[in-house]
Amino acid sequence: MTSTQEIFRTLKDMQFENTFNPYFERCPVYDAKNAPEIRRHYLAEMLHRAADTELDAIWVGRDLGYRGGRRTGLALTDDVHFADHLERWGLDVQRPTYGKPVAERTAAAIWDILLRINVPIFLWNVFPLHPFINGDPFSNRAHNARERRAGAKILIQMVEYLQPKRIIAIGNDAYSVLSSVFAEDFVYKARHPSYGGQTEFLATMQSLYATQIAEREPDLFNHMLETGINSH
Repeated sequence: MTSTQEIFRTLKDMQFENTFNPYFERCPVYDAKNAPEIRRHYLAEMLHRAADTELDAIWVGRDLGYRGGRRTGLALTDDVHFADHLERWGLDVQRPTYGKPVAERTAAAIWDILLRINVPIFLWNVFPLHPFINGDPFSNRAHNARERRAGAKILIQMVEYLQPKRIIAIGNDAYSVLSSVFAEDFVYKARHPSYGGQTEFLATMQSLYATQIAEREPDLFNHMLETGINSH
């Protein structure tokens, strides 16, 4: 049976050119001195807590982005939603980075849904590191085939350890990997919410979580404008 120690050993052994490993590397520009330790602590706690619950799903994206997971160490999560992610697992918040919180478009779309679903969901990526363009650590690139194979290995360990009911692939890149590794009826596909896909992503999630997803809280200011109510 896979353990968290094995998962972290696999993570530590993932060494590729033009990638950043937030669990074992420190960004000299934005990270606190103990940032890797903070990110490892949170990931370990989430793994333990997710393994002890009846996990509905692992949502799987492509890889960490420089505005999101590179900083937080949490898949599909930026600084803005860092506290939301930790609170889902009952953890106190200590940011691993300095400065003003940075927002990421994909994380905003993901958390717009997650904040309305009250079931245990674990977030991960096909490639759990941040791949960047040569010479520009604050950029994003798609992971390559070698990196993808390494990511698939740790993803299998994650599934063995967490025992989710299903996996939901966020986007075509994630689905192509997941569907080649796991049984067809175990993997579900949602369109990636970026670049015009947010409406389809929302529709898929509403279908997958039909009985668990809550409506958005009403925007009272816009409601008053739409109905012609004078706010004075």
